[in-house]
Amino acid sequence: MLLSTHCAHCPSVLNSLAELVKQGVLGKLEVINLEQRPEVARQLGVHSVPCVRIGPFELTGQRSLAEFRQWAQTSATHEGVRDYIETMLAEGEVERVLTMIAKDAGVMARVIELLDFADEKLNVRLGIGVIMEEYEGRSLLQEYIPQLGKLTQHADPRVRGDACHYLALTHSSNAREFVRKLLHDENADVREVAEESLPTLR
Repeated sequence: MLLSTHCAHCPSVLNSLAELVKQGVLGKLEVINLEQRPEVARQLGVHSVPCVRIGPFELTGQRSLAEFRQWAQTSATHEGVRDYIETMLAEGEVERVLTMIAKDAGVMARVIELLDFADEKLNVRLGIGVIMEEYEGRSLLQEYIPQLGKLTQHADPRVRGDACHYLALTHSSNAREFVRKLLHDENADVREVAEESLPTLR
């Protein structure tokens, strides 16, 4: 945990984390006061406190004991990573997710999984779009053509349309067959996306 002496939220966050250590949910807790060690903030790229890192998760601001327990208990699971990504995107923290992908390319699979939930918040879907555009034409996105291709068969036309658009961003001929099938989709919007996407897949 990174804190500062004059932070209003740091004491309650520290108490929550200490309680999780006492309960055995967390194995250890390292606390650094950035007013005494400002170089740590520069090294880690931290701009605000409290800042807590639990496994691959970085959490800033006021969080409840229940939230910290959830993140601690799920930090090593695919579902936990996906839930964390959803939370970060909902809060507008796209850069945080991009940093995770840069460290672990497999995180992209969890981002794509979020498309499968048709009732996602608008911020989440917009955030997914920003991430996909960041990797347009790059090999990492091309690796996930099969996963995106499977979503072109989703029951929700919005998911099919999104998957089709992101397949187009791969610029790979390997995505062409998935997109071509959507030219005959029952939904007019999906057909339109497919028609616009196909020329980009040479």
